[in-house]
Amino acid sequence: QVQLVESGGGLVQAGGSLRLSCVLSGRTFTSYAMGWCRQAAGKEREFVASIAWSGATTYYADSVKGRFTISRDNAKNTVYLQMNSLKPEDTAVYYCAADRHTLHTTANEFDYWGQGTQVTVSS
Repeated sequence: QVQLVESGGGLVQAGGSLRLSCVLSGRTFTSYAMGWCRQAAGKEREFVASIAWSGATTYYADSVKGRFTISRDNAKNTVYLQMNSLKPEDTAVYYCAADRHTLHTTANEFDYWGQGTQVTVSS
């Protein structure tokens, strides 16, 4: 059974940075494409970024392109989301996600999800 545990959320001022981490356990990490999605209060979950098992291919939502970077350390079974130049509209619960077969570019298609970590950006 795949388990995903996120960490690194918190409160930050606009223009600041945060790095989210997500550890996968229970299965071989390199068998999975990984991603991050987010859900703001009262809104649907939206895709943020995804990365192939090798790290060679990444995708980003237009709203975060140039500000966020997804990466992975296969030796540590961990995927990261470095978030720079944060804006109040980035405020959301951020979810780590994994998929055994497909590198997704939309939310809600991943097979496995973490419990989420809150990111709040104050203006």
